[in-house]
Amino acid sequence: MKFEKAVFLRSYGAVQQIKDEKTPQFAFIGRSNVGKSSLINALASKKDMAKTSSKPGKTQLINVFDIEGHIHLVDLPGYGYAKVSKKLREQFEGLITDYLLRSDTLYIVFILIDASIPPQRIDLEFVAWCGEHKVPLGIAFTKTDKKKKKNTEANMLAFEDEISQFFEELPVILETSANSKHGIKELGDWINEQMGHV
Repeated sequence: MKFEKAVFLRSYGAVQQIKDEKTPQFAFIGRSNVGKSSLINALASKKDMAKTSSKPGKTQLINVFDIEGHIHLVDLPGYGYAKVSKKLREQFEGLITDYLLRSDTLYIVFILIDASIPPQRIDLEFVAWCGEHKVPLGIAFTKTDKKKKKNTEANMLAFEDEISQFFEELPVILETSANSKHGIKELGDWINEQMGHV
């Protein structure tokens, strides 16, 4: 399965609008400005398939991309961006909760974590919430090229240590950088392995 063949399918403002009941969905979510759209673009080898912005909170809908009719990549709204209005933030969070708890075809949601900074409470709370609600999840560290390697590694280890209290066995954890392309092939290979397209 070739990720460069990804095409934008459509945007959804509500989970009920998604009528496809069979195509597995690999979703991506994280704090606003964690590099979510950049990671999806890197995976698909495209510059602007998923819209990136210097202004956090740009993604406000469930954006779905099709890969050769085999799987869907899903770009979810970012969480925890305080500068949008309270009403809009509640709409984001309602949409995210609805999708994660009600999607029939969600295979996994990758929670993106900025490896260039220490663990953030909002990320830890979101991972805990997903674990508590049995949402299938993985962790994808982003921006692994932004700081000195020892600092980045310390941040990632600290995050893994923090979330180990939520799980008997840690979820799949991948390291990525949309900028240097570190880990992008590994992410694609992992998805392909799940679907048997190796």
